[in-house]
Amino acid sequence: MQELFSPLTLGSLTLPNRFMRSATFEGLAAQDGEVTDKLVALMAALARGRVGLIVTGNAYVRGDGRTRPTQMAIDRDALLPGLTRMAEAVHREGGQIAVQIAHSGCYSDPVDGGAPLGLSDLSGLCPGQVPACRELTARDVSELASAFAQAAVRAKAAGFDAVQLHAAHGYLLSQSLSPFFNRRADEFGGPIENRMKILLAVYRAVRSAVGAKFPVLIKINSRDYLEHGLVPEETALVCRALQDAGIDLVELSGGTMASDPRFSPIRAGRFDAPEREAWFRADAAVIKAALTVPVALVGGVRTPQTALALIKEGVCEMIALSRPLIREPGLIARWQNGDLRPATCLSDNLCLTEARSGNGLRCMHEERE
Repeated sequence: MQELFSPLTLGSLTLPNRFMRSATFEGLAAQDGEVTDKLVALMAALARGRVGLIVTGNAYVRGDGRTRPTQMAIDRDALLPGLTRMAEAVHREGGQIAVQIAHSGCYSDPVDGGAPLGLSDLSGLCPGQVPACRELTARDVSELASAFAQAAVRAKAAGFDAVQLHAAHGYLLSQSLSPFFNRRADEFGGPIENRMKILLAVYRAVRSAVGAKFPVLIKINSRDYLEHGLVPEETALVCRALQDAGIDLVELSGGTMASDPRFSPIRAGRFDAPEREAWFRADAAVIKAALTVPVALVGGVRTPQTALALIKEGVCEMIALSRPLIREPGLIARWQNGDLRPATCLSDNLCLTEARSGNGLRCMHEERE
């Protein structure tokens, strides 16, 4: 198991082990997106549990990109004291933390009650599957890139160790890459070389704003699991372009809110056998073969044995976990201390139902027990 607890360097940041907390909506922020004591306590507990890199839940960069109330925000300077308090709490526990910056696109619940922003209005073609939206313009692209850059500057000023762009699961940057969501006939639609333009514009604005040494990461779909959706060969091309532009780590996930629940990024079920773990393993191997930049893999890893195999096989350099760390914030410490039993997470998604209902992220089974 030594490889799992060896250091990894991402730009100017050196991580103590190969585990990261994958960004997860917590539902613990205030109604205006401000950091709360509960949110700070959650991040501090993960740091005490020896998670090598903690990534916060998606923080919206503009009010029109909010998913729902109680989502963390990073869209204005007034939020800096709370953000700073979070970063400092993690550092006091010896941890390192990145903030995920995001815009939810057509799945947004805008603060001002206006129409969501998306790549293409598919409400007539996919009723009930994709919400109606206002189609973005070239001016929107420029303004969005600026909003992401300003959010990254706030993260750096607050003392976070890195930022992660959210380009997975059908949110705005994911929508731009996906031919399912992006059916435009202009410079941002069509072949993958056009569909990656918005993401590259956002990345370059962020990189320019934070400088060459500050780690910038990305979470991206390996596959959309949609007819005419993003496929691994296209993701590999996008990641190569990001690698050439200086990205520090690629986290691979898969699925969207429009995908069949069987292929959701938060699949329900028991993953108690090696063949049921690591859902995106085959796709990740295809993408990793095209890259030299470190790769993290999320999705269904429940045992240290599977985690070790993924790293030894060269599929990835890091293992990203979400739901197992909701039930067991100290899971990584447990494994490092020699207790190699699988994560006790039941993957029933009751925790996420709680978060979305306004009660905040928590493991219902752990609480009952």
